[in-house]
Amino acid sequence: MVVLRSVMYVPGNNMRMIEKAPTLPADVIVLDLEDSVPPAEKETARFMVKDSVKKAGEGGADVYCRINGWVTGLTDEDLNAVVQPGLNGIVLPKTEGREEVLKLEKRLEELEKERGLKPGSIAVQLLIETARGVVLAYEAATASKRVNSLVFGAVDYTRDMRVELTKEATETFHARAQVALVARAAGAIAIDNPYTAYADVEGYTKDTKFGRQLGYEGRMLIHPTQIEPSHQIYTPSKEAVDY
Repeated sequence: MVVLRSVMYVPGNNMRMIEKAPTLPADVIVLDLEDSVPPAEKETARFMVKDSVKKAGEGGADVYCRINGWVTGLTDEDLNAVVQPGLNGIVLPKTEGREEVLKLEKRLEELEKERGLKPGSIAVQLLIETARGVVLAYEAATASKRVNSLVFGAVDYTRDMRVELTKEATETFHARAQVALVARAAGAIAIDNPYTAYADVEGYTKDTKFGRQLGYEGRMLIHPTQIEPSHQIYTPSKEAVDY
């Protein structure tokens, strides 16, 4: 059973945070090569992540890597570096349809074969963070059996929509609900957008419970203090399990 209550992001260019990753009690550690890494540091981050995949999972978490999307021209280099024993999944950012997923599936098949990995062993998590991505989310989610989860990315979504991301988040409600609905329809897990005001514990708890009611079963995290509240909110009660 896949458990994705807490999906903790770690910048791929920050060795101090990478070394701390095995001590974090998150369900998933995501070594990030995309938004948290400036263009000038992409190559350095790639080498750092390549050498850290196994170590990041020593605390028991699954290890995923967020690569740069196909449009950047960096995707193949990222995959060549990170696909290895110990990698459990790839996060595909700004997913906008079926073809991008099929292209990733094909490349993963090739690399698994080349490197003696079990075929199909590396899962795919889709980041849905544009208007086009939301509209085409179901066809992307059902394009490959590797897809196990969809993440709603509110920050880039609001940029794409040319609106401001507010604390009330009324501007993201439709897309946020839609991604959860699509994930359920596709048999995948819905992962909620990050709550950037990590010091606001009350706000985080309230917003996460609201997302849980929309159908989300985990959350993309940017700070370790968000891990435990996520586990409390997303772990089903004994009564629910018995039912």
